[in-house]
Amino acid sequence: MPPPPHQKPENVLKRAHELIGVKQAPAALTLLHEHITSKRSRNVPITSLEPVMLLLVELSVEQKKGKLAKDALYQYKNIAQNTNVGTIELVLKKFIELAAEKVTAAQQKADEVQSSIEATTTSDNVEDLEASETPESILLATVSGEQSRDRTDRAIVTPWLKFLWEAYRTVLDILRNNARLELLYQSTAMQAFDFCLKYARKTEFRRLCELLRNHVQTAAKYSAQMHAINLSDPDTLQRHLETRFQQLNVAVELELWQEAFRSVEDIHTLLNLSKRPPKNIMMANYYEKLTRIFLVGENYLFHAAAWSRYYNLLRQSAAIVAAGGKKSENPPTSEADLQKAATFVVLSALSIPVISTSRSRGAMVDFDEARKNKNSRLTHLLGMSQAPTRALLFRDALSKSLIRRCRPEIRDLYNILEVDFHPLSICKKISPILAKIGADEEMQKYIIPLQQVILTRLFQQLSQVYETVDLDFVESLAQFPEPFQVTRATIEKFIMNGNKKGDLAIRMDHATGVLSFDADVFSSAKAAHAGSSAGSAESETGSVQRLQSTPSQIVRSQLTRVAEVLYTTCQYIDPKFNEARIQARDAAFARAKAGAEKEHLEILARKEIIQKRKDKASEAQAARDKENARKKMVQEQLLQQAEAARLAEEQKLREAKRLANEREQIKRKEVESMLKDMKLEDLAGEDLDTLDSNKIRMIKLQQLEREKNTVAEKLRITGKRLDHLERAFRKEEAKKLLEDYAKQRERDLKVYELTKAQTLKEAEEKHKADVEIKHRLSRLMPFYESFRSNLHERRRDEFEKRRRDADRELEKMINARKKEYRDRKIREKREREEKERALREAEERAAREKEEEERRKEAKKEEMARIKEEREKEREKAREAQARQQQREEEAMARRKAEKAADSAPPIRREIPPVEAPSAAGPPRIALAGNRPSWREREAAKAAGGAPPEPAAAAPPPARAPPVERTDSNERPPAAGGPPRLALAGKTGGSSWREREAARSAGGGAPIPERPAPQGRVSSGRGGAPIEREGSGRGEPAKDGATPEPLKASGAPGKYVPKWRRDNA
Repeated sequence: MPPPPHQKPENVLKRAHELIGVKQAPAALTLLHEHITSKRSRNVPITSLEPVMLLLVELSVEQKKGKLAKDALYQYKNIAQNTNVGTIELVLKKFIELAAEKVTAAQQKADEVQSSIEATTTSDNVEDLEASETPESILLATVSGEQSRDRTDRAIVTPWLKFLWEAYRTVLDILRNNARLELLYQSTAMQAFDFCLKYARKTEFRRLCELLRNHVQTAAKYSAQMHAINLSDPDTLQRHLETRFQQLNVAVELELWQEAFRSVEDIHTLLNLSKRPPKNIMMANYYEKLTRIFLVGENYLFHAAAWSRYYNLLRQSAAIVAAGGKKSENPPTSEADLQKAATFVVLSALSIPVISTSRSRGAMVDFDEARKNKNSRLTHLLGMSQAPTRALLFRDALSKSLIRRCRPEIRDLYNILEVDFHPLSICKKISPILAKIGADEEMQKYIIPLQQVILTRLFQQLSQVYETVDLDFVESLAQFPEPFQVTRATIEKFIMNGNKKGDLAIRMDHATGVLSFDADVFSSAKAAHAGSSAGSAESETGSVQRLQSTPSQIVRSQLTRVAEVLYTTCQYIDPKFNEARIQARDAAFARAKAGAEKEHLEILARKEIIQKRKDKASEAQAARDKENARKKMVQEQLLQQAEAARLAEEQKLREAKRLANEREQIKRKEVESMLKDMKLEDLAGEDLDTLDSNKIRMIKLQQLEREKNTVAEKLRITGKRLDHLERAFRKEEAKKLLEDYAKQRERDLKVYELTKAQTLKEAEEKHKADVEIKHRLSRLMPFYESFRSNLHERRRDEFEKRRRDADRELEKMINARKKEYRDRKIREKREREEKERALREAEERAAREKEEEERRKEAKKEEMARIKEEREKEREKAREAQARQQQREEEAMARRKAEKAADSAPPIRREIPPVEAPSAAGPPRIALAGNRPSWREREAAKAAGGAPPEPAAAAPPPARAPPVERTDSNERPPAAGGPPRLALAGKTGGSSWREREAARSAGGGAPIPERPAPQGRVSSGRGGAPIEREGSGRGEPAKDGATPEPLKASGAPGKYVPKWRRDNA
């Protein structure tokens, strides 16, 4: 079945409204969804699709069709994101607003239902007022276990809350990783946070945080896509930071501390990526939330460190505001705020337990890697270079005078715990302070850790005074205010934990109730637990005031004290010891002084080099970022231009088609309206397309003519009637005109007299009032004149003073401008001289470089000439050596030839009888058996006019001749019988038989000279003597009589000799 034809958005919208009007909203939603998701809708103008999308969103919210809305919104975003971003924002905002309105309406409905339920259960429906709780209601409440309010909310409000949450997720997924929709993305995330906070949706908040975290990760992964967000952009990163800070605030409000800690890690990661420093007010919020997170996690050490960072930030903000910085970018820094922050810094540092209460493994492990990694992470989150300690925090607080700035009771608490030594009254002195701290709601959280610190100080100080102590006595000393009292079991548990961690060395005898402090001179609590240092907040040499050393400490420090005494004795006994030491110290000081300047200069040079490298690296990075941004922008522009061109072309085609259709429709409507206006019933059944325009025009003209005649006749009749009626009216009116005129004259006179009397009376009263005012004001004129003169004098003096001030200010400004002009001229002259000096130096440097370049070229030319001359000499030597080698080879060949000629004997030659030459010219014929004249002979005989020659009789076979010596074929005379000599390869010394016959015919039968036989030819291996050749044919004279120049011996038979070697030879 073919797909339905595509409809225009206007027609789809109209059809949807019709379906809604007949109560078929689901069908309307399906129609709109199919139209939006159709592929042909991608080419429809956005202005036409926007109303369709708004109606679809409205219907999907009403029917809770979140999936249909999500699908349509994704498709609409793909269509409109390259052309019109504003329409996407409008549709998505509408979607969120409608869902939020539905949640509000559901809440109102739930309230109404709950109020109606409560109203039905009032006294009107209770039969017995004294027994409002009936057995049936008690049983029902026991079985159900739920209140009516919860059931109402679950039935009415919860579905809409779920739909609103899905709407937020859908919108965030649509808007993610798109720089053009980033502002709407951030605002939607803020709205989602408010939704979770308003309705206390903790689970949804966790999912929202994870969703945003995944979006940031995918943004870094797909950064190369078009319109992708760039986390290196400061504005984009600032918006993400604001969103994460809002996420942190909501997590703290919902008490989701794990999610808050993850939000802190996200903020720290974004701060590391940011190139722009964050605002102080944001960092103050960051540290304040960290203090709450660490306090909930009972990490008092990093809680105190976070308070310290917060106080430092407040001090910096106060300095910035005092220097004229913006107050909106800095937290409030009044004296009360600084005192409060200082108080919490000191109190949190005092609350750090000296003995850790965590369930660590203590001495069972040597090194806790997980704890170290955790502390490293927390240190980085606070922006600290090293992990904080209790002693380091107190040292920092003392250096910044926080003890003097904090509240008095906190100052007294610090002195009691960290300065004074009073084991018997420590708890008694601290009890009033704890009462004040417990009264403050914000400080009440520090009571429990403070008790741990107080007990630690109590036992540490008691161990320096007593060896044994009664447990009841200790319990009487550890007395706190009533709400914060500690029990005997708590004290025993604390002692056991201190022994386990290695900070205490106490033995408890439950039988006698006595505590014994460690008195063994060879034992040490810390030495016995070497791996437990992670459980304590301070080292063995902590801040506890000690009256005397323990026996174990005396034993451990005995060798040290002996060494100190011996060293002092050596100083008094041997004066040279001090002299050598002083000389060594002076020499070390001299070396340090001598090398200090050099080392200082090297450090400065290294620092400058490092700074230059950093600057170059930053410039290169900035250039790369700029180039990447430019390429990306150019690519986006090209894509946008191509997309705009395509859309413009499609729009143009659609517009042309639409105009053509509209013209056809207008033409048809005009024809219909013309026919309808003419009211021609005979043409109602005809086809309107077949009607001719001229025919319609003629029909219209005839109709108009008829109407014109009809109207003219009606006007004539109506005018005649009106004429008669007007004439009758005027005849009757003329009879009553005189009477009406008299009555009107009387009325006008009465009105005139009344108005005249009233006017005269008002004028007289006004004159009297004016005269009275004049007499009354005449007494004030002298005072007025004196006041005006005094006022003029004062204003004149003030004017003169201001004028003089203005003149002095003008003179001052003129002098300042003159001075500025002179300074500018001097500065410009100095800069001009600097530029000229730099230009001269550059010219001189260029001239020097040019001269050096010329010298290098001359040296290079001389070197090339020398190398060329050397190569020529080498080639000359090689040619001379080659010529000598050739001469030696020729001499050796000559010697071998002479030796060969002397050793060889002349061969025996036998004469061969000559053969008669044929009478006729031509090549010799072979004497074969049954020989007949050839065709040439027959043709020649015919031409001569004679009969063809007869074939010769067969001659008898000749007798066998004795064997003769083989000679060269060229030695045979021309008249000899046999076939002609073949022109074989290498026989280039003589001519062929055809040439010789042609020469004989041309020369009157003169014989061709015989070619001499070659020398030294040896017969085949049949026992004959070597054949004597008289010549090789190369020495024969040429046909033209010229004697050719003989070739010289090459030194090797059959070897090619080059021309240059022949010339040299």
